[in-house]
Amino acid sequence: MHAFLAQIRRAKPLVGLALFCLGIIALSLSFPTLSSESTLIDIVPDVSQIQETPVSSVHYVEIIEGCDPYLVGSCANARSAPTTTAPIVAKLRSGIVLAVGTTTVIDTTGREWHEVVFNEWVRYPERIHDTWYVASEVTGPVFDIPTEEHSPATVSSTTKRILIDRSEQVLYAYDGGSLFLQASISTGLDLTPTPRGIFTVYRKTPSRYMQGPLPGISDQYYDLPGVPWNIYFTKEGGAIHGAYWHTMFGKQWSHGCVNLPPDIAKKLYEWTPLGTTVLVQD
Repeated sequence: MHAFLAQIRRAKPLVGLALFCLGIIALSLSFPTLSSESTLIDIVPDVSQIQETPVSSVHYVEIIEGCDPYLVGSCANARSAPTTTAPIVAKLRSGIVLAVGTTTVIDTTGREWHEVVFNEWVRYPERIHDTWYVASEVTGPVFDIPTEEHSPATVSSTTKRILIDRSEQVLYAYDGGSLFLQASISTGLDLTPTPRGIFTVYRKTPSRYMQGPLPGISDQYYDLPGVPWNIYFTKEGGAIHGAYWHTMFGKQWSHGCVNLPPDIAKKLYEWTPLGTTVLVQD
């Protein structure tokens, strides 16, 4: 614990660097749609722009029977209607987390379908051409975890802390002096680094739809529904989250955010309360 506090005292403050959470640019990692020839980046907008659309109730499901990060194997299919004969509107990798309605549809064969709910702020809503339905046979159980948020200035009494070491590419999670979790991560590339400094977790959400390009920032096309287990620690959108599109953990591989394997990101998400200190250091 004393070593951790000493690391906090040595950490340099953030020097006006806006964090944009971009994943590695690689055609082979692009999120597939029926007409996509896109490059993959992951990015979170300034979270002050995010407006959740009220709905009566939203639950979530995780894709567990999808293809791997490199699209090897059978992807889970999102379809435009609750039937296997409907057109495929998206192919989904394992680890994606989607918001769904609280009721399901049973088709004529007895198969159960979830309707995907896009209840969050979406930069390019015109890309969502159809209603999405996902068969329950490719998802885990439905769960209900609300988005949590408070002011970055709110003081918390938690003894939990997260240390992100950019030189080691390792994340450490402590509760007091006890190590809860140690995991390989992917932080920002040299040209777009994860910023050093001391931050506070002030927003958590199980799922985010990340899209590009961003006018005046990046002209790269990307479309990433269901980025899982988002733990925000900077107002500009800096987050720790699961990355279902690569396995390069232990190397710099993003353009700002901190990537974890989805299963480890979920474990950290469930453990981390709002107000947790995040220290990013070399």
